[in-house]
Amino acid sequence: MDVSVVICTRNRAAPLAETLLRWLDIKAPFSWELVLINNNATDNTAQVIEDFRQHFPQNLIYYLETALGLGAARDRGWRLAQGELVVFTDDDCYPAPDYLSMMYQCFIEDPQLGFVGGRVLLYDPTDYPITIQEFPTRRCFPPRSFLEPGFIQGANFACRRQALVDINGFDPRLGAGTRFPVEDADVLARLSAAGWHGTYDPRPVVYHHHRRKTAQEVAHLRKQYDWGRGAYYIKCLQDPRIRWTYLKNWLLRIPRQKPRHILTELHSAFHFWWQYNHS
Repeated sequence: MDVSVVICTRNRAAPLAETLLRWLDIKAPFSWELVLINNNATDNTAQVIEDFRQHFPQNLIYYLETALGLGAARDRGWRLAQGELVVFTDDDCYPAPDYLSMMYQCFIEDPQLGFVGGRVLLYDPTDYPITIQEFPTRRCFPPRSFLEPGFIQGANFACRRQALVDINGFDPRLGAGTRFPVEDADVLARLSAAGWHGTYDPRPVVYHHHRRKTAQEVAHLRKQYDWGRGAYYIKCLQDPRIRWTYLKNWLLRIPRQKPRHILTELHSAFHFWWQYNHS
């Protein structure tokens, strides 16, 4: 198997059904599969996936992961995947028809790459313009780089399977569904710390149909991101390979932030450090 696509979902059966239909339009000149992880949903997610299986011409792996959290679900997904490249996207993202071909091409062009992120465009123009990435040009990340959380987004990134093996995959303590929604940035930082090259390339494109329209929804999401960043920074500071790079960049960011964002980050950093060093 050349490429595996991992999609994790929980209690979003209707958006998932719409998303899965878009994968029927994918064109790729290589073998690929879908790995669908049901993160202990209580709705009809399992039935949606079973109905889709009847129409899907590629290999499909389904697994019920009872440990809650996107980190745990994504970790299960790549371990079940058979592809040499593992692509991660979300249950509310629609891939462009050439999405897998473009992602595959990025890795073929540069054998050193351990991870690649792509563009995340807004699907519905009436949704709030958040959780997207429209940066138009390529950006390279040498080993032990500072990776700003959110620049490469969890809705659109891929890793070599061997790179994930090298770092033992995702941290199940992190991700949506846990206290610290930052499993995507964490896995990329650890790949970089382990010596892998990475890049952001605008060619692989997904369209995010996140359906958030109110200021209250956006404020809640931004607070979650602030909380996740604090855990991300303090975890990186505990890795001597990237400690000083992250300390410098975190300190440089502080004067550019509003006090409430800084306080949330620091509060989260303390909680993460205390919870996982005194338990």
